[in-house]
Amino acid sequence: MSVEIVEGRDVTIRFDGKRCIHARRCVMGEPGVFRANVEGPWIHPDDAAADDVLRIAYACPSGAISVTRKDGEPGEHPPRANIVVLRENGPLAVNADMEIEGHGEMLRATLCRCGLSRNKPFCDNSHIAGGFVATGEPMSRESELKIPELTGKVTVKPVMNGPLMMAGRLEVESGTGRNVDRVEKAWFCRCGQSSKKPYCDGTHKAVGFEAP
Repeated sequence: MSVEIVEGRDVTIRFDGKRCIHARRCVMGEPGVFRANVEGPWIHPDDAAADDVLRIAYACPSGAISVTRKDGEPGEHPPRANIVVLRENGPLAVNADMEIEGHGEMLRATLCRCGLSRNKPFCDNSHIAGGFVATGEPMSRESELKIPELTGKVTVKPVMNGPLMMAGRLEVESGTGRNVDRVEKAWFCRCGQSSKKPYCDGTHKAVGFEAP
């Protein structure tokens, strides 16, 4: 699915179908703007106020939806604190001022940690059919980093045939919002078989994991 760019009166909506994981925050949050199961155009930017359309962009966990304002008001901005959320039996949901190597800058992304996605490093929901199992509620670790310090650029580097390396200050959160860890650099498993999830333990080498 190609990228759709839809111009409205006050906003421009960009939709990247390859990054969409069908979280449905758009069609449930603003069903007049994002119309499910229709023939023809399904995005109608002028059917809600610019603030409400922007709210949907922030709610989109994959970053498939982004919004640019035309009315002179502030648009999307980086989060007040960089966060990576561990989805139960699912991907890493990152909300950060980040740059993913080979994919550019973005504020939100869902990144594969099951090893099965056909759109790596992004999730494509292959974990569902693949029966991937990984807790979203691991034990918490101690950290000296404070919440106000979790700002600044985060770089994400998919290591060839290996983990996702994230460099920058961010909080690792459970699926229910509990603080699991705060890090400045970490290697997250993306082969799906580490015994220390969400972190890499080198298992990708033993199982012959292959990914760019």
